[in-house]
Amino acid sequence: MFLHIGDGYMIPQEEIVLIGDLDKVTDSEISREFFNISSEEGFIVDKSGSDNKIRSFILTGETIYYSMINSKTLKDRLRRAINKKNVL
Repeated sequence: MFLHIGDGYMIPQEEIVLIGDLDKVTDSEISREFFNISSEEGFIVDKSGSDNKIRSFILTGETIYYSMINSKTLKDRLRRAINKKNVL
């Protein structure tokens, strides 16, 4: 199963480690440093669309994806997909 994260992009659900609200984590100095280093090292893939309105991030084992979809919506999509998978 895949999670649609915006801009027509989907990632495998089993790769997802964390879905977070970017505004809330960048209040911390250490989090800002983590995202800056990740960007410099090429670990960030921006799928926030043409307006670059980043609302959330999805952390996988190797990549951080930026998304224009808010974290609550992404979590709800993931939860529904997991529940659907468990029913089948």
